[in-house]
Amino acid sequence: VTTMFLITAMVSTNRATVGGFFLAGRSMVWWPIGASLFASNIGSGHFVGIAGTAAAGGLAIGGFEWNALVVVVILAWLFVPIYIKAGVVTMPEYLKKRFGGQRIRIYLSVLSLFLYVFTKISADMFSGAIFINQALGLNIYLAVILLLSITALYTVTGGLAAVIYTDTLQTIIMVVGSFILMGYAFNEVGGYENFQSRYMEAIPTLTGVNISASCYTPRPDSFHIFRNAVTGDLPWPGLVFGLTVQATWYWCTDQVIVQRCLSAKNLSHVKAGCILCGYLKLLPMFLMVFPGMISRILYTDEVACVEPEECLKYCGATVGCTNIAYPKLVLDLMPNGLRGLMLSVMMASLMSSLTSIFNSASTLFTMDIYTKIRSSASEKELMIAGRCSNTQLSPLKFFGLHLL
Repeated sequence: VTTMFLITAMVSTNRATVGGFFLAGRSMVWWPIGASLFASNIGSGHFVGIAGTAAAGGLAIGGFEWNALVVVVILAWLFVPIYIKAGVVTMPEYLKKRFGGQRIRIYLSVLSLFLYVFTKISADMFSGAIFINQALGLNIYLAVILLLSITALYTVTGGLAAVIYTDTLQTIIMVVGSFILMGYAFNEVGGYENFQSRYMEAIPTLTGVNISASCYTPRPDSFHIFRNAVTGDLPWPGLVFGLTVQATWYWCTDQVIVQRCLSAKNLSHVKAGCILCGYLKLLPMFLMVFPGMISRILYTDEVACVEPEECLKYCGATVGCTNIAYPKLVLDLMPNGLRGLMLSVMMASLMSSLTSIFNSASTLFTMDIYTKIRSSASEKELMIAGRCSNTQLSPLKFFGLHLL
């Protein structure tokens, strides 16, 4: 099915031009845009990190996802019209037009590329490799090499259109598979009321002598999103105001997100796509946060361990094993056939996030850096540079994972 989507993308857009390759010919309609915005944002790091944080501290982490509901509307109604009127392809290009001078454009492009490699890509590959290692027993570096090869293949050949269409398919896989897991998880704990009471009692058997009770006892405010402004681990002013500033930077100025909006055929499709993405961002609370908390209930000694020796035995780390909350739930709770579906969910989330970043990174390199080196480059030369930049950056991606 993925191959069919890929072929459709290749046939439906002109990939021989810069606009066709990097902006899908500005021909995208609202529903693939909305699905791609969601899939580009949700990577394997969300399934591992959000579920793990929820297992440790409760459902307040879901507020990070719900904060995006407002910001994606701001993106569609305020920011994208400005970008379209400016006629830009990349965010550094907009800064150059807005403030003048070439140095700020080059600086932001190089900074963005390094941040993609050493934060986003590395973290997603690491999270995906954890799941593959838990599920299949593959070496973490072998798993990463295979993932890089597959994702680079259709990013290089199909351009943004291929990425958006496959993101749409992978969004469906993620949502369906995750809802099935959530159903199994709630059935196992006996419904929402039992879930609330049993989570507050999920204390590991081995707690150690010199370890504070706050390290292994569920927080009293575990089922509150808005927590005390002074004593809360995620104080509500930070969640409402501080996080909104960060979310505005990510959703309204990040190349990965904005590039999908710029591929729309008109502004109406941008707005509809962003609204769809907003609705989809309601789901992580149910697809990741609740299952992560249920994993602590079902596998308390493993997921909530605090004794360094025990944690090392369960997950290979001495500082805690909350990162295995979601993989543990998948591997131990799901039957064989559905376990394979959940493996495809994790791979879909990882690949959709990686391909989006790969495509945007090659866009930044080609339009902002390569054109500075070769100001007289033809469109054909720019296309070759864009395709090659994915493979040129692969050693950096692998090095970023090694540092992580």
